[in-house]
Amino acid sequence: MPEGPTGVPVQLDTLVTRILAPNPSPFTYTGTQTHLVGTTDLAVIDPGPDDPAHLDALIAAIGGRPVSAIVVTHHHRDHSPASRLLQGATGAPIVGAAPAFVADDGPRADAAFDRDYRPDRVLADGETVTGEGWTLTAVATPGHTSNHLAFALAETEALFAGDHVMGWSTTVVSPPDGDMTAYMASLEKLMGRHDRVYYPGHGDQIDNPRRLVRGLLGHRKQREGQILRLLDGGAHTIPAMTARMYGGLDPRLLPAAERSVLAHVIDLVHRGLVAQADEGLWRRG
Repeated sequence: MPEGPTGVPVQLDTLVTRILAPNPSPFTYTGTQTHLVGTTDLAVIDPGPDDPAHLDALIAAIGGRPVSAIVVTHHHRDHSPASRLLQGATGAPIVGAAPAFVADDGPRADAAFDRDYRPDRVLADGETVTGEGWTLTAVATPGHTSNHLAFALAETEALFAGDHVMGWSTTVVSPPDGDMTAYMASLEKLMGRHDRVYYPGHGDQIDNPRRLVRGLLGHRKQREGQILRLLDGGAHTIPAMTARMYGGLDPRLLPAAERSVLAHVIDLVHRGLVAQADEGLWRRG
């Protein structure tokens, strides 16, 4: 569990401070983590939910220093809404993930979309935002959402992983905005990097990131194998497969699990391994 109560700055290294938002839930763990980057001027990564107490904590931690950028990894309501409040308080530009307008046709496995999110500057893969003594480079990591970005801090070889890789749970991939094919490709992309540490949006920092990413890829491959075996064994609906795959799961998390199973099935359809037999029914391809 991340150290420190909500609203209290925790120094993670010379350039990074973490502040935990007061929004714990079965989907956010202890809450969303906002990271301040820099010493004399700052970037604020994922300012979090629309919560006055969290905004006050951020303003106190900033301590009157200039904010060069408010950086957003993706547009879920536990990550981006406070960007507007913080912009009002600091005048800093909102940069990062593109706005996304995608139908939300399933139960949310996390906060719903922030439909009012409007960045001043959208960052493409490889583009940077800089301040005194720090450089953040956007790393496109779609999958959890279509617009998800991670951010690499060159000076300390750290990666702010948002919700793409978390320190407490696997990431939910919920269609149509979530895409398992893109998510797996993004994990493979991270395997090609050599970041020293990940600072996720939820959960503890990750000190051996490539090992964790390798494990996540293996876990997803195991899920694919389960689905194919269940189809062979007569489980042809998403609820039937989910019940067999996630025995003993907290009922509050069941809709999220069903969305992830659906994301896997859609990926398997794209690869020709599964086909839709009828509405809501699936078979081996």
